[in-house]
Amino acid sequence: MDISDISSGVGVLDKAAVILGALASGPATLAGLVASTGLARPTAHRLALALERHRLVTRDLQGRFVLGPRLGELSAAAGEDCLLAAAGPVLTSLRNATGESAQLYRRQGEMRVCVAAAERTSGLRDIVPVGSTLPMKVGSAAQVLLAWEEPERFYEGLQGARFTATALSGVRRRGWAQSIGEREPGMASVSAPVRDSSHRVVAAVTVTGPIQRLTRHPGARLAKAAVDAADRLTEAVSHP
Repeated sequence: MDISDISSGVGVLDKAAVILGALASGPATLAGLVASTGLARPTAHRLALALERHRLVTRDLQGRFVLGPRLGELSAAAGEDCLLAAAGPVLTSLRNATGESAQLYRRQGEMRVCVAAAERTSGLRDIVPVGSTLPMKVGSAAQVLLAWEEPERFYEGLQGARFTATALSGVRRRGWAQSIGEREPGMASVSAPVRDSSHRVVAAVTVTGPIQRLTRHPGARLAKAAVDAADRLTEAVSHP
């Protein structure tokens, strides 16, 4: 990448951007950075060390420069903003299509938080108000948020849960989860995963309603709508 191609008039910023752009292609030694950026060796070294201090650059086991964890954190924050911006219209559409309340959950430690919702305009309302903190041991959203976790966290999450590893295997196979009276007697729900650009599950879209309407097989009626809504949010997060 040539600096002249991205010149902003702020030289040090342009040079730092060139280094980050070069590392996007993979790990590089200092000599490799000099060759790929055209920067003088002392300049490349000084800027790489400064970027490392800010965690924008780090080193691999061979001591080569690689992109740092701060970039992932910033990307996740941007993705969350895109997720919440897109959530309102998607959840409203899901509510209108199903006639049931719709929520969006994110995992926060050992709990899950409702970060957006579209409630029914009549009948039972405010089933799960925005900001509600619920356990990760019950409910279809908890199943979705746990099903694709790393093994250690996966098995820790199963301790004391109302669902089993076998049930979560079915969630991964189908691509959605359902619960009947798990969190609250008389209520049922269906959830589907929202993924980021790395295919990591970052949220769960949920449709909630009374068993009387959803029946004891809510997935048969609501799974497709929930998955479609989750896919729309995945698109918004993956391609902001």
